[in-house]
Amino acid sequence: MEAIQESDFSQPQENTFGKKLSSLPWWAIILAMAGLTITFFILSDSNYRDTFNFLKWGVVTTLRITFLAFPISTFIGLFVGLGRLSKNTVFYTISTMYVEVVRGIPLVVLILMVAFAVIPLFVQTTNAIGAWGLNLFADSFLADMFLSFSDFSIRSIPMEIRAVIALALGYGAFEAEVFRAGIQSISKGQIEAARSLGMNYFQSMLFIILPQAIRRVLPPLGNDFIAMLKDSSLATVLAVNELTQLTRLRRSSTFRVMEAFNVAAFLYLALTLLLSAGVRTLETKMKIEE
Repeated sequence: MEAIQESDFSQPQENTFGKKLSSLPWWAIILAMAGLTITFFILSDSNYRDTFNFLKWGVVTTLRITFLAFPISTFIGLFVGLGRLSKNTVFYTISTMYVEVVRGIPLVVLILMVAFAVIPLFVQTTNAIGAWGLNLFADSFLADMFLSFSDFSIRSIPMEIRAVIALALGYGAFEAEVFRAGIQSISKGQIEAARSLGMNYFQSMLFIILPQAIRRVLPPLGNDFIAMLKDSSLATVLAVNELTQLTRLRRSSTFRVMEAFNVAAFLYLALTLLLSAGVRTLETKMKIEE
């Protein structure tokens, strides 16, 4: 009888303990342990410490590229997304062609194309406009402006800026589809209600539709932001000194392969986890404000 009573009391305790174990975020615990291990190596091992000191400047460049390219891509995506919903044939055709073409080209190819084809073509066109303007307005107050156009050099556009432009153009196509889906998720009755109150299309879109759509597209925009942070590593094909490029330089100069790639992976993972936490916090605040 006593044995039965003891088993009856111990069973619920074992089940409770098992549930607590299964509910723990084991993935976060394992990642934290791995991070602490790398941190220990950085603090105790000179090779890891020197590698970290060398690569930390690449983190600054990686963040700078991401924080410059993402707002531009978001603006492009919003503008093109509205074009995808437009009833204007020209606007719709141009927007759709941009989305289909850019999404069909690998991002690394797009970066190389923008850096070594589109940007030089833009510079040549600018020089041609400057030469044309100098011939027509040589004695005008516009002469200095056209002279600056004609003297504009391809060297004036660093590779980092070319990478920012290419990433913004590449992700702009994806953001366009995100905004298009978000706008289409809003009931058409709200547009009709806004029109009945005397608002035109621009006003109803600006004050009624977009504020609701932005809340809905915030999670995919956050995911694209994290993806752009990682895809900024493709700027290494332009020899931009971001994190991946410095990792390659460190590996080739010291032949310390494990240290270089372990620290680089640790830094990328730390950045993505921190930014993901920030995006989740922003999502929570936006939901509360609703």
